[in-house]
Parts: sequence; C-alpha cells; structure tokens
Amino acid sequence: MTLRAGARTFGVEEELLLVDPDTGAPQALSGSVIHYARRHDELFLTGGRRSKALETELQREQVETATPVCVSLDEVSDHVRSARIAAAQSAAGVGAAVAALATSPVSVRPSLTPSHRYLRMADAYGPTADEQLTCGCHVHVGIESAEEGVAVLDRIRPWLPPLLALSANSPFWQGADTGSDSWRHQVWGRWPSSGPTELFGSAEAYRATVKALLATGALVDEGMIYFDARLSRHYPTVEIRVADVCLEADDAVLTAALVRALVETAADAWHRGEPPDPVRADLMRLAMWRAGRSGLREQLVHPRTHLAAPAREVVEALLDHLSPALDRAGDLDTVTKLLRGVLERGNGARFQRAVYARTGDVPSVVTAAVQETVSV
Repeated sequence: MTLRAGARTFGVEEELLLVDPDTGAPQALSGSVIHYARRHDELFLTGGRRSKALETELQREQVETATPVCVSLDEVSDHVRSARIAAAQSAAGVGAAVAALATSPVSVRPSLTPSHRYLRMADAYGPTADEQLTCGCHVHVGIESAEEGVAVLDRIRPWLPPLLALSANSPFWQGADTGSDSWRHQVWGRWPSSGPTELFGSAEAYRATVKALLATGALVDEGMIYFDARLSRHYPTVEIRVADVCLEADDAVLTAALVRALVETAADAWHRGEPPDPVRADLMRLAMWRAGRSGLREQLVHPRTHLAAPAREVVEALLDHLSPALDRAGDLDTVTKLLRGVLERGNGARFQRAVYARTGDVPSVVTAAVQETVSV
C-alpha cells in the first residue's frame, strides 16, 4: 500500500457485548473485566503503541475499545484486531467472552453502570436508558478546523445510510428476529437528540444549534448530542456514529476507510466551493430507516437521486463517489476487495440469521459470534 503524504488521521471505537461463553447471555461484568485489563495492560500494546484500554459504557454488559490515532488502514486493521483480542482475553480472565454484536440475541435486562451521569440519564429517560444495550462503531477523522468539520457534516449526510446497511449486525432483540438488519438503529433512535440533522452552514451555526438543544433542558449534557455525525468535543475530529459494531474485523476496517474517504471527499468539495445537497433531514431519516430495516437485502435510498434503488447499486455509487479519495490514500484496492466480500457473504445480520436457521437456537448465534469477533 502506498500512503500519500498528509493523509487524514483516523481512529475507531468499538462497543462489545460481554457474554457467558456457554449460554450467550449478557453478563454485567464490565467493572471486573476492566479491572483485569488494567492489571494486565500489556495486552493492549501493539507494535510498541498502546490501544486505548477498555472503558465502561451505559450498561455493565458492554465495554468499549478504541484504536490510537492512525494514519494508514494497515494501522487501523492491526489495532482493531489487537483490541478485540485483548478485550477477549480480559473477559476470559473473569469467565466471560466478548461478542461484536450490536444487540443481544438472548433476552436480557441490562444493568446500568452506576456513574453519576448514567444515573441522571436513567432518571431522565426511563425505559429508553434502561433498555439501551446497543453496540456501535464510531469513526473519528481528523479535520483542519471546526469550519471544515461542519462543511464535512453538511456534505456527507446522504452517504451515511449505506454505511449502516453494510455494517448492520443486530437483527435479534429479546430472543426474537425483529425483521430488521439493524434493530440497534431503532433502539438508538429513541434518544431525543439522535439522527440526521439539517444543514448547519457554519461552525457558528453548529455551536448555536448545540446551545439551543441544551437550553431546552431535555438533554443531560453535551455528550448527549447524538447526531449521526458530529464534531468531537475533545478532539479535532468529526465523529461518524451510524454504524453497528461490525461482526467481522474486516468490516470495521472497511467502515473506517469509507468514513475517512467520505470526510476527505466532502472537505475537497467544500474547498472547491461546491454546495452541499440540501436534502431535508426528514428524508434522510427515512433513508436511514430503510438501511436499518433491510440492510443489503433489498432496496436503499440512492444518495444522489433520493429514490429507491437496489442495495448493490447504492453501494457501487458509494464506491464511485469515494474512489478518488480512496486512491489518493492508497486504500482503493483494499476497499474494493473488502466491499466485494461484504456483498458476497452479507453483513453481520445475515450471518446471525444463517446460524439461527441452521441451529434453531438463539444462544448458538452468540457462540458463533464470539468466535467471529476475534477471527483473524
């Protein structure tokens, strides 16, 4: 792979389920797993660099990993895989396993992580917080300024639903098939600040929007600005949050490559003075719902025409849109190969349903997912 000078930095955060390795039932062990990881922090060293150690999430049945800041796709790939393996080893140290599943196929009553912030959220949102055991994949991409970042947010909106369709990995909820490839998207949509946004136009307008949302008193804090894509509060990045956690490590790497290319393509368009597509947020919400419902099985909303089109056609349009940026980054051949792989074998939802069709057993879906999570 030939990496161009000045390629944008990026990194990946993955949320993983903690499960019983025999029954597949989620286990409220995040504190114990993280304690074990901290006592064995050499697990998170990769090539002399440290992946972020495990962190808690809203529910005790999940943990979050994160890569360090990366420049090349090879780095992202190495760190995603090593973080999954380290998380699995930490979980095994306390008798659990990790599964890259965006919802639990096995019925569960999640246990809230007892932090002050999460307790406030549980008090404010009731069942929305209580039932929110979902795992996503978040990609951060470096930006030159907040103005560039907002220009990117305005220009990537129509291209986000295909990312959900490719990554969709949550067909089961409370022991039953929901009919959706990404039920996580439905559950996540219960938060009042989630989903697509209208055009912002400037960093000042973005900040004013965030300020107005917080002034309503409906959100606990700014961390609850759960837009599909947002400016990071802590880093000079945009954060794209639409993807389910991917079952296959390759699919997480693919998601990261596509997101970086989306950001690069959008920034280039802004620097050339090209305006964003003024498509309304309500239409974008429907496009995202369609992607979560049928994944790659049926039709999606085409990002250029905003009309229904076969999923493969939409994915090919995405690749065409991003090919110049992928080529400059040295990622085009790898991404083309990885995309072909997803289209041939299907997303994580297809894998889960295939296991269930073969076994008739929901816990077997989790057992198979545990193996796939750390498969190289």
